[in-house]
Amino acid sequence: MASQPSPSGPRVTCAYLNQYVGKNVTVVGKVVQLLGEQATIDADGIITAFLNREAHLSANSGVQLIGKVNEDFSIRALSAIDLGPGVDYNLANAVVEVAHRFKPIFISEK
Repeated sequence: MASQPSPSGPRVTCAYLNQYVGKNVTVVGKVVQLLGEQATIDADGIITAFLNREAHLSANSGVQLIGKVNEDFSIRALSAIDLGPGVDYNLANAVVEVAHRFKPIFISEK
């Protein structure tokens, strides 16, 4: 039985989490700390992520996280991909800013 891909949501940084409580988002950031199944991610601000058992991340590496935003603005991860150390976080943040500046083009409000 093949697994279904995680439903992604709009790309966000820490500053946008309050707009997406209860919804799925996509975050690109740096893994600052790992404690069991909990990670601290820097995505233009600190985000706490609760990982699933399939997540295999490394501290100081980049991560693409898809997950649901909790009421406390933490994220329950549906998927987490280790992007390695060579991530351009300025570019990742710029993509988020452009997507939110031109929401009708990039973000579906379902």
